[in-house]
Amino acid sequence: MKLELRGITKQFGSLVANDHIDLVIEPGEIHCLLGENGAGKSTLMNVLYGLYRADDGLILLDDQVQNFQGPGDAMRAGIGMVHQHFMLIPVFTVAENVMLGHETTKAGGILDLDAARTRVREISARFGFDVDPDALVEDLPVGVQQRVEIIKALSRDAQVLVFDEPTAVLTPQETDELMEIMRQLKAAGTSIVFITHKLREVREVADRITVIRLGKVIGEASPDATNAELAELMVGRAVELTVHKDAPTLGERALVVEALSVVDAKDQIVVSDVSFDVRGGEIVAIAGVQGNGQTELTEALVGLQDRVTGSVRLGGTELVGASVRRILDEGVGFVPEDRTEDGLVGAMSIAENLVLDRTNGQPFVRGGGLRLAYIAEFAQQKFDEFDVRAPGIDAAVGTLSGGNQQKVVLAREMSRELSLLVAAQPTRGVDVGSIEFIHKRIVETRDAGIPVVVVSTELDEVAALADRIIVMYRGRIVGIVPGDTPRGVLGLMMAGEAPTDAGPTNQGPTNQGVAA
Repeated sequence: MKLELRGITKQFGSLVANDHIDLVIEPGEIHCLLGENGAGKSTLMNVLYGLYRADDGLILLDDQVQNFQGPGDAMRAGIGMVHQHFMLIPVFTVAENVMLGHETTKAGGILDLDAARTRVREISARFGFDVDPDALVEDLPVGVQQRVEIIKALSRDAQVLVFDEPTAVLTPQETDELMEIMRQLKAAGTSIVFITHKLREVREVADRITVIRLGKVIGEASPDATNAELAELMVGRAVELTVHKDAPTLGERALVVEALSVVDAKDQIVVSDVSFDVRGGEIVAIAGVQGNGQTELTEALVGLQDRVTGSVRLGGTELVGASVRRILDEGVGFVPEDRTEDGLVGAMSIAENLVLDRTNGQPFVRGGGLRLAYIAEFAQQKFDEFDVRAPGIDAAVGTLSGGNQQKVVLAREMSRELSLLVAAQPTRGVDVGSIEFIHKRIVETRDAGIPVVVVSTELDEVAALADRIIVMYRGRIVGIVPGDTPRGVLGLMMAGEAPTDAGPTNQGPTNQGVAA
């Protein structure tokens, strides 16, 4: 099926998100859309999928003009979409989510859940997913929820399939599998629109690349272009893709974790007897396949897990059993892995979100009332410093692109007086220009003598930032290795294989890594 967009224009107030965009997707090709956060890529695809109505322009399928009134019309026309932000019902099972919107019934009008379960199992087996059709979505790790989104789209036999940042929550191995899925779909004649910030993925699978900047198409790029060339086209300037950092100047053991275990709501031990330390002026990265206890570990560090044993001491202060409020007041900055669920309140403004967990005292509160002028001044400063793309600080944060939402979270957490920074997936869904900025800020935090814990499933990010690397598998630490440990060794450790001579190390040598 050939897809053509002609002169698509979409405006939100004074912000022109799409400015007369023309785009042609040929049958059986993988067409990548590149652009910064807020460039208008997701808005364009939401227009295509019927979630937004264009202010001007046409959508054509096989030269026939379409008039989608909603996603149902788009799906019936053969368009499927894997969204950046999950479009799943948390309290429904996987099978119920997959059949939602095109339910089938058995005799007596009873929903045919058996057929949906079978469809989930077929797709899981075909593409190597490991998804239980009867699992509740709210109980699944973020990475597995992403697979459910993909299964949902594939179950509807779409002829044009849009992937909007589908690898943002996938491990390297899962990303490789998704690339192979795309190739299989392409070979079967499916047209694919692939939105991603990860340049290596673009160069690996793209047949054509269209670059969008500030709502306009600025041209096409060759898949043979270098990462640096693609990054410059996206951002409009040269981008430093390598993290440069000196050897750490290590302080005392600032964060000491001993025999930490976490039990979940199902009485399963999800973190088992974990011990490590982080020194002042050191970045310790926690690596592992999504769902191996990293989420629960980071939540235990900041008081978000209830059933925790062991000890977490920060500067000699015990944090296990302390409230989240007290832990934050100890100077802990926390970037959660799921910004929409745990990091932001979508209906509140950017300014309000920037002070969301800081309205219990000075400098934002005086005499029991909010200092609104001061908050606005602070918010504008962070808005500019972190280059948040939005109409202004009063915009609802839920209307921002995923990458810009992440910038708001980082701006809030990195602007407090820190004694520890815990950052889970800090660059998830963020463009290369913003990755450059975020990585620099993390290194600056470390160089200021502050201990930093980074949790990432991106091995390139781990290698770029880490002075030491902790690899987790099934809730346990497989090993603690230097930051320059080869990617192949880390991959084996992520599968549960202990390194031959790994042990806790206090300092890894200086290393450099590619951020894109």
